Amino acid sequence: MPRAASRNATPSPDLAEIRPGQSIELLKALHILTRDGRLNQDSRRKLKQVYHLYQFIEPLLTQTAAAQGGVQMADIGAGKSYLGFILYDLFFKARDDASHIYGIEARSELVEKSIALAQQLQFTRMTFLDQPVAEAAQSAALPDTLDLVTALHACDTATDDAIKLALQKRARFIVLAPCCQAEVAAVLRKNKGAALANPLTEVWRHPLHTREFGSHLTNVLRCLQLEAHGYQVNVTELVGWEHSMKNELIIASHKDLPRARAAGRLNELLQQLGLVELRERFSVA
Repeated sequence: MPRAASRNATPSPDLAEIRPGQSIELLKALHILTRDGRLNQDSRRKLKQVYHLYQFIEPLLTQTAAAQGGVQMADIGAGKSYLGFILYDLFFKARDDASHIYGIEARSELVEKSIALAQQLQFTRMTFLDQPVAEAAQSAALPDTLDLVTALHACDTATDDAIKLALQKRARFIVLAPCCQAEVAAVLRKNKGAALANPLTEVWRHPLHTREFGSHLTNVLRCLQLEAHGYQVNVTELVGWEHSMKNELIIASHKDLPRARAAGRLNELLQQLGLVELRERFSVA
């Protein structure tokens, strides 16, 4: 007769990689785990990225919760609310307070699916707004102030809209994985002829360089914008370069630091590189 399986049998290697208390149902819904609870190569890499990102965000959540007893967070351009669900499962779920996550996403079909999943999992302190970010900033559904604003690879202008919302809501922390940086490159390209007298135009004279320099410059301007509003800014890698070319992670903490130098440098760059028309986008007012 075959021996009965032990109640204390070692869990499968796949489940051993999952953190204690995590919702298996959620990980399956997010396609991190397969229906039979396994991890394939892609999902294992995805899980590693999730944990890597969490190690940056969890200290900010812990610090805020310790200081005021709860966390009000908004995830901008949330998509399928992948980040919001993972953060709720790992951090918010265990808290017995008024902490809340707001997912803001303009695609109604994704918002409907997120609402359904939150109800299914009984993640009751999650709210999803079916609105563009610019409209959501004025929504009565959002609190007057937010502790943490995130935007991870948010499409179109959502990264800059997230910064604007975070500034309006006086966010204590802002975590951005920037995306959609083509606007600066387009303006560089348009004004290249008028700027040829400046030897710096050699940096972006070739089309490939225009695209790459424009992408880098966009994030430089975003960092200066945040510093010009009193934030301390740290720039690091989100994941290894082998996983994603959109790999930059910007973490900003409001420290009410001196602002004049950053604001001056930002305006100088816009002037010298022919980007004055973007001054409103990178506003320091």
